[in-house]
Amino acid sequence: MATTELLPRPTAAPTAPAARRACSVTLVVPTLNEIIGMKAIMPRIRAAWVDQVIVLDGGSTDGTVEWARENGYEVHVQSEPGIRHAYREVLPKVRGDVIVTFSPDGNSVPELLPELIAKIDEGYDMVIASRYKPPAKSADDDLVTAFGNWLFTRTVNLLHGGRYTDAMVIYRAYRTRIIRELELDQDRWYRTPEWLFRTRISWEPLLSARAARRGLKVAEIPGDEPPRLGGERKLQVLKWGAAYYFQFVRDVFCWR
Repeated sequence: MATTELLPRPTAAPTAPAARRACSVTLVVPTLNEIIGMKAIMPRIRAAWVDQVIVLDGGSTDGTVEWARENGYEVHVQSEPGIRHAYREVLPKVRGDVIVTFSPDGNSVPELLPELIAKIDEGYDMVIASRYKPPAKSADDDLVTAFGNWLFTRTVNLLHGGRYTDAMVIYRAYRTRIIRELELDQDRWYRTPEWLFRTRISWEPLLSARAARRGLKVAEIPGDEPPRLGGERKLQVLKWGAAYYFQFVRDVFCWR
């Protein structure tokens, strides 16, 4: 393991108990010019909460990669653009029974990690840190993203039998094996929408839809979404929205 101890926590950092775990956990941290957030957020993650941390970089030019390596983090710099390509590239390096995908830009609250993992240990296949499960709130939403998240979550629930309050968020824990069981790592499920809408998408929305369709054991915990820290927002609202909606509808007819 590349990191035996994470950075010291700031004096004023909140503390959460390190619960005993039945599963091994890999924290996957996608980055693209996130040095401000990394410096503020990563020191709040205790080494006892996870077994492996992989910083998954999309080509940062602001010193993110150098900072991560200097501070002992395992780093993978992706060779092909797009976050789902990054996930697929790093999959052979993942050692945990469970993956937690985590945004280091301030949107994901580190202190929720023990609760997410404890819920997985209860026997769930996936646990989502929902921005819309009361009393959680998103401080990063605007009118467009709030409506889009509501619409997509409602669509997944209606078309695929889900019971989500947040089908889209990156911050979630799920068992590593379901990536292949749900065929999330197969290009064929992404090529057409990416070509049609000239974009690159992630696999969290498809993961939500297929977990519901397959009847996997899924839970949500409330998880606030604070404002992002530094960097640039990378949402492609219309292109991503259209591509994800295409996937949701196609899966009704084309995925078992």
